[in-house]
Amino acid sequence: MRLALPRPALGRILAAYTVNRLGSWVGLVALSLAVFDHTHSALAVAALLLAWQALPAFLVPALVARVEASERRGTLSGLYFFEGAATAALAVLLWHFSLPALLLLAALDGTAALAANSLLRAEVARVARGHLSGAGGAKRQDDSLDEAAHEAERRANAALNVAFSVSFVTGPVIAGAVVAGAGAPAALFIDVGTFVICGALLLDLHPHVEEAGGDSIRARLRAAWAHINAVPSLRALLLVDAVALVLVQAGGPIEVAYVKSTLHGGDGGYGLLVTAWGAGAVLASVVFAGSERRPLRVMLSAGIFALGVAFLGYALAPSLALACVAAFVGGAGNGLDWPSLISLVQRLTPKHLQGRMMGATESLGALTLAVGLPLGGALVALSSTRVAFLILGFGTLMAAAALVRLTVAGLEPAHEEGPDARAPEALPLDASPASSQPIRTPGLLPHEPSPE
Repeated sequence: MRLALPRPALGRILAAYTVNRLGSWVGLVALSLAVFDHTHSALAVAALLLAWQALPAFLVPALVARVEASERRGTLSGLYFFEGAATAALAVLLWHFSLPALLLLAALDGTAALAANSLLRAEVARVARGHLSGAGGAKRQDDSLDEAAHEAERRANAALNVAFSVSFVTGPVIAGAVVAGAGAPAALFIDVGTFVICGALLLDLHPHVEEAGGDSIRARLRAAWAHINAVPSLRALLLVDAVALVLVQAGGPIEVAYVKSTLHGGDGGYGLLVTAWGAGAVLASVVFAGSERRPLRVMLSAGIFALGVAFLGYALAPSLALACVAAFVGGAGNGLDWPSLISLVQRLTPKHLQGRMMGATESLGALTLAVGLPLGGALVALSSTRVAFLILGFGTLMAAAALVRLTVAGLEPAHEEGPDARAPEALPLDASPASSQPIRTPGLLPHEPSPE
């Protein structure tokens, strides 16, 4: 069953998201280069990445719940406008450099970014379902309607996934050119412009969710936690994929030393490796968008498996050329894993909890960065780059095997009666698809989460 997507609303969301993603990559690369130029310290850059992408994980669930509790319109756009103000302040700080102040602003900016991204994913699903209802969906059988809703959500989110992967490849290139020609502050002010455009395009989106359990932030968070506890298969899925993401994140800090010291590829070689990874991610996003009927369990397990194979390829590659082939495979796996996970989480979550569960999933991904970065550094310090990738490769393959076992057993579909509702029996993943979304990246630009 194929349904036309809600083109006016979805078109604006896609345009806003694409512009914002490009600006975010420009901002991340520019700020990372500026911090290193001011401090000449890789630790300072690592602190920036942790403040911007890992620390927000502890704050995002509560912020998402607060925004959903608000009945005021424009709250989602307000998050993007706040990001614009914070980024402008970061640009000013580059002229009057203060690392502690910069890290504080980066943490606030990252918190708003991660919350906005979570809410935007939930809104994409809502818009897709709303179009379905408006197209005579009320006359369909319940099972048919559920399947059609999952297909509509998956197509809409797959479009976001393609936009992300393309911006990942082009954004850093634009950032390098702007920083080289006009300086890091100019690149950050370009990022400010993208936030303003994005916020303006999304002014009519209203992420408010009525909550039967109460409008307090604590009650809303408790409802989301109760849902996770009520669906053991969802909890297991999140835990197994989190282990896999930790291993994937651990590869980031190893890649520079691997290319420059082990393969003697220099800065240009590292650029080729990152480009190959991005090319694989773009191809995978297109494949995912065209695979509406392919079981999500296959896509998810294949993505993790490809990442494990890529790390083993790094460990065994005798040359930069073969390492780039492995990077292409890893990028493709990256492009399948995360969107498949998002799809399955949405499928296992009732509509009124979509925003909070997206926030929880994004936060879990951010926490894996905080664990993965030091793990990768420790593995290299205790062994070598090849041994480190060998360990990560086998570990990731074991995670892929665990995911296969979990998903073959079947996952429980979400019921809409409330967070405590349970399905009477498991539904195999082959039964109906869901939705999707972003990718991760190697090296300085960490695998996941992305700089929203």
